[in-house]
Amino acid sequence: MNQRAIAIDGPSGAGKSTLAKRLAERLGYLYVDTGAIYRTVGLAAQRAGIDPNDAAQVTAMLPKLEITLGHGEDGLQRMKLDGEDVTEAIRRPEISLYASAVSALREVRQFLMDLQRQLAETHDVVMDGRDIGTAVLPDAGLKIFLTAAPEARAKRRFLELQAKGIQEPYKKVLEEIIQRDHQDMTREASPLRQAEDAVAVDTTDYDLEESLNLLLNLVKERFQ
Repeated sequence: MNQRAIAIDGPSGAGKSTLAKRLAERLGYLYVDTGAIYRTVGLAAQRAGIDPNDAAQVTAMLPKLEITLGHGEDGLQRMKLDGEDVTEAIRRPEISLYASAVSALREVRQFLMDLQRQLAETHDVVMDGRDIGTAVLPDAGLKIFLTAAPEARAKRRFLELQAKGIQEPYKKVLEEIIQRDHQDMTREASPLRQAEDAVAVDTTDYDLEESLNLLLNLVKERFQ
């Protein structure tokens, strides 16, 4: 395992993807958004009309999928499903619950585990998700558990959707955040939890730049 790998876990809407991406840029590391990979499986289930909670149907679908991860000229991660760029499609609100459901299935997690670990073996990475420090990269050099109050996370998600022209009531966004927290923390396969050796960072009262500086300081303390 690459000891300079950085694992960032935490609940939905905590800012993991945004902060992990910025952190990777500042460090010159490869950014790996594992949530996008699970969202791609969730999108495939939705398009196939499959119940994402049905382990048998989802498992039967997996060998037929061609999921590839690449990076554009801007350095941003791009997801492809059967040759189609689905980077934007997987961010639709309804795909969030599909992603949460399929990611709870042990078969799905095992199917995608090798891809994630291979990236960490061959690159200095910043990888974010729900179980990176506890299951995917248990030997990562730095583990961070990023969180924030549900209301703060819902507000951020609400504003993000508005910026994309997606109109969702704040109340509904908050309900979905709370529902996904419950699903992620109570699932049987690799539930969301803080690794024993992870550093907890609560960003409720910090803006993006302040939060990024907190993470950069942690990296400096650990690796330099």
